[in-house]
Amino acid sequence: MTYTEAAAWLNAHDRYLILTHKRPDGDTIGCAAALCRGLRNLGKTAHICPGTEETHLFTPYLEGLLAPQDYTPDTVVSVDIAARSLFTKSGQPWLERGIDLAIDHHPSQEFFAKETCLDASRAACGEILYEILKELGQVNAETAVPLYVAVSTDTGCFQYGNTTAETHQVAAALMATGIDVFPLNKRHFRTKTWARLQVERLLVERMHRYEDGKIAVAPVSLGLMDKAGATEEDMEDIAAFLGQIEGVETSVTIRELAEGGCKLSVRTSGGLNATKVCALLGGGGHAAAAGCTVSGTLEKAEEQILDAIRQVEAHA
Repeated sequence: MTYTEAAAWLNAHDRYLILTHKRPDGDTIGCAAALCRGLRNLGKTAHICPGTEETHLFTPYLEGLLAPQDYTPDTVVSVDIAARSLFTKSGQPWLERGIDLAIDHHPSQEFFAKETCLDASRAACGEILYEILKELGQVNAETAVPLYVAVSTDTGCFQYGNTTAETHQVAAALMATGIDVFPLNKRHFRTKTWARLQVERLLVERMHRYEDGKIAVAPVSLGLMDKAGATEEDMEDIAAFLGQIEGVETSVTIRELAEGGCKLSVRTSGGLNATKVCALLGGGGHAAAAGCTVSGTLEKAEEQILDAIRQVEAHA
């Protein structure tokens, strides 16, 4: 479905419920908030599915948008969700009911919805939402704030390799609505909690380097989190931290999960395809940023991801 077709489809339906992915980032939250506000401006009934699991950084963008407990939608839309496994606990029943439209930018999209608007060339799903809302005449200061959060956070404030000329054009158009992006940039890119600094210190102490420092792997145990006094709110985009080290081309963070198993996040800058690496372990994402979840210990997870990296390198 093209941007124009998606806009027409959205204009033809009503009573929306918008779904975000679990462990939400700024892209899925920003897209949901912008779409919800844009639809409401068109006179539609629209809400975001509760149980978003967001950290305090993203809570302000959801204010007044979450669905009431007794809300029954006619139309269910997912934003920035590529796989069935990424639906939140509160979103799973709607996946079983059937997603009417998926809006996404991941090449690993599983096409679980009845209709899909996918553009894997875009750096952030927020870029796609911008194009759709522009078609609907709903790019204004109210929708521009969450869209800017979506685009800027998924590109690391326009520093990641996925950033394109189109990304900057979208950001410029959003700024042209009159929003003040400087408080947003400070909130999301220039402010760290003390606990986050302790996590980074411990990661440097405990990380493992391979291939003369080209690969860096950091196990993040529950014990490390306790020692740092850190919560989930302190871990936003921690996967990008190791990539700041000179010489690192592939960085991996391995998060031990309280419910068992490990969540792995892979970031690359030297040509290795992160999606191909994570696909070997049942995950997906983008060429430069991907993830997966595996069972077992941190040590086992590190062995598995290194083996996957070497398999992809061998066939490059």
